Amino acid sequence: MNTIRWGIIGCGNVTELKSGPAYQKIKGFEVSAVMRRNQEKLLDYATRHRITHTFTNATALIESQYVDAIYIATPPDSHLEYALKVASAGKPCCIEKPMAPNHDACETIIKAFKEKSIPLFAAYYRRSLPRFNQIKEWLDNQEIGVVRSIHWNLLKPPKQIDIEQKYQWRTDPEIAPGGYFDDLACHGLDLFSHFFGKVKAASGNSTNQLKLYGAKDAIVGSWIYQNGITGTGHWNFGGDRHEDHVRINGSRGNIEFSVFHDKPLKLVNDIKEITQSIDNPKHIQIHHVENIRNALYEENFEHPSTGDSASHTSWIMDQILK
Repeated sequence: MNTIRWGIIGCGNVTELKSGPAYQKIKGFEVSAVMRRNQEKLLDYATRHRITHTFTNATALIESQYVDAIYIATPPDSHLEYALKVASAGKPCCIEKPMAPNHDACETIIKAFKEKSIPLFAAYYRRSLPRFNQIKEWLDNQEIGVVRSIHWNLLKPPKQIDIEQKYQWRTDPEIAPGGYFDDLACHGLDLFSHFFGKVKAASGNSTNQLKLYGAKDAIVGSWIYQNGITGTGHWNFGGDRHEDHVRINGSRGNIEFSVFHDKPLKLVNDIKEITQSIDNPKHIQIHHVENIRNALYEENFEHPSTGDSASHTSWIMDQILK
């Protein structure tokens, strides 16, 4: 097995524990280079994570002879620019979610990679987590019968940075018009498509209730999958507490779980009730990265989170925000 040398563009918080170490720990992978504009923070990261090559310019990293594949971990407004350069360089790529700020940009990225037959992945790592694979197994085994509907309620209080009205890209309407919806709701909506397939129609309403920033902070949405399952969602980032609850309703029972909390999974049907706890790994993207390795090395292995699936999630988000 030849080692694939990864370069990371954007070594911020998400790469400290969630993703960066995973690319170093998986057999067949290593992180050979990192890029960040701030040289002091760049060198600190590289030293702590024992990474040899550093760059303050993304193009230089992408074109480096020491890099075979690229992980883009920057804010979403830069994903299109960097992804097109990676495609031009002919290197496999994984892009942090959301893959781009809108569906059209996602499709532009996909086209560039498909034209060169280069693998493209998106960091919707929940598709690879054992916790959610257990739910998919229950659904595939029809433990709750025929699925009728799914509902997700996500409520979070405003963050201190927002109360103080300090700038951050997650609430900048030019980068994330849906605010925290763009950053968080995509995780659940993508996971639900992993469970139930493609959405054929979606709509929603959104507003800014707190006026703490320019992006939306309250969103409601409804959608229907191609197989007829209906979905509804409510996301509010001005609540009094943190609540994260999903309920899947079937003809024989229901499944309840959280997208972000590590609460036990609960299945209730006409003959039994199951409560099961499945802890997430320390490096939460490790199963996702392991599947990237499998997809690159094994001819018939299909990664659960590709550019195509991520683009569909972006389309759903666009329809709800419209």
